[in-house]
Parts: sequence; structure tokens; C-alpha cells
Amino acid sequence: MKFTKMHGLGNDFVIVNDEQVPHNIHELAEQICDRHFGVGADGLVYILPSQQADVKMRIFNADGTEAEQCGNAIRCVAKYVYDHQLTNKRQLEIETAVSVQRVVLTVEDNKVSTVQVDMGAPILQGTQIPTVIQSDVVKQHPIEIEGTTFHFTAVSMGNPHCVIFVDDAVNTDLHAWGPKIEKHSYFPNKINVEFVTAVSPQHLDMRVWERGVGPTLACGTGACATLVAAVLNGKADRSATVSLAGGDLYIKWNEADDHVYMTGAATEVYTGVWA
Repeated sequence: MKFTKMHGLGNDFVIVNDEQVPHNIHELAEQICDRHFGVGADGLVYILPSQQADVKMRIFNADGTEAEQCGNAIRCVAKYVYDHQLTNKRQLEIETAVSVQRVVLTVEDNKVSTVQVDMGAPILQGTQIPTVIQSDVVKQHPIEIEGTTFHFTAVSMGNPHCVIFVDDAVNTDLHAWGPKIEKHSYFPNKINVEFVTAVSPQHLDMRVWERGVGPTLACGTGACATLVAAVLNGKADRSATVSLAGGDLYIKWNEADDHVYMTGAATEVYTGVWA
């Protein structure tokens, strides 16, 4: 099986271009993503034919579970499709498990340098995210973990996010809090957890515990959810830079169409064969 290793700000993926996913896809994702006995990645991504878009993307986490959406992976897929000459279009549509998303490519020296993704409108209604909380907007809701109370804002960008504002996101102990919040009874499908510090209305620091993976260097949907949560809580403008451990993403929550737009880089590392 031929593959290409790619990353979006250090959030890394094994990319496979094929006609269909294999029958043992969940086991394969665990094996190939293992950083000691496999290639090593946060997820396994298949680029597949689509009947309603230019290509279809399916992503499987390092624990074998399938994710609905991934902002960093979709940038990698867009770059792969153009750089490997599967298309010469600079505006693409990519089908995911939850929607068809439009991407705009910036090309330099015949290679994609940055990708803007229309991530769609955020979902804010509590049970649709999903959470068990019956509320139109889940904002600053208390959650107690081993005697410590946090306050979270819940947002779905096609996958669920729990955004918690703290004084120092960069030094938050993700291993201490991430897995406990991810699996809390508030969240029936588990949840991605973002710890965020509002440096200014145009700059947010974010660190993430990804559902089914653990700490990652970047999370595109998490950065989008972070900006939405920051706007809802009066901590940011509708356009801001979100700084992650692996680098920066530029996020805009457009008032005209309610869609969130994410712009950032994607990088190809190497190609190989999985025996």
C-alpha cells in the first residue's frame, strides 16, 4: 500500500489515495499510526472517489475510530490532490462525513502553499453538538473534574468541541484533564478539548486534547471552535490568529453567511510503502 506522510502544523497523517477503504480499516489505522511499530501519525486518511465533489475524504484516528471531520487533514488532502496532479483546479470541493466543503488553494512554484477551507456554520445547540445539555447555546457551563471546576463553551464544527478559557493554555496539563473531560458523561460521543488563553481580541493561544488521539500539535476544527467560543464570550473579534503548538491558523467567522473560514499551511513529508 503506497502512502504519503503529510502534516498540518505538526498534526500528522498517513494519506492513501485509493478506490475504497479496506475491510480491516480500523485495525489498519491503529497499526499504521503507531509511532513505535508503524509509520506514526495522528490519523489515517483515505482520498476516495466522490459522486458529489472532486474527492471524498475519510479519516480514522490513531485509536481506530472514524472522525467526522478534520480541518488539518482536509488541507493536506487539498494539497495532495493538486500537487499530485489529480486536478489542476485551484478551487475544490471535498466531501467529508458531514458535508461537502469548499477549499481555495494558494499556489507558488506549482505547489500549494496555503489552503483556505470553508468549514461551514458552527453548531451551537446543545444536543446537536452533541451534549446532554438542553440549551440553544452551551456557554460557560460548569464541569467538575476530581474536585476542580472548569467552565466550558461547546461548539460543533462537524465534530464536537469543549472550549475552556484559562490563564495559561500553553502550560495546561493536557494529560491530567484531557482524557477525563473527553469521556465525561456530558458528552455522549466523547469530545475534543481545547484550553484557550485570549492574548488579545485578534490573538488566541490554544492547546488541544483530541478525541481518540490525545495531545496533538494542531487541530483545525478546534481552532475554528475556539474562535467561535471566544466571540460568544466576548474575548475575540470575528477574525483572529489562533496559535497552536505547531504554528498559527487564521480563522474568520463571517457574519454574512455564518460560516467559519480557516487558512493555513499543509506540508508533504515523504512517501513510502506499507507492507
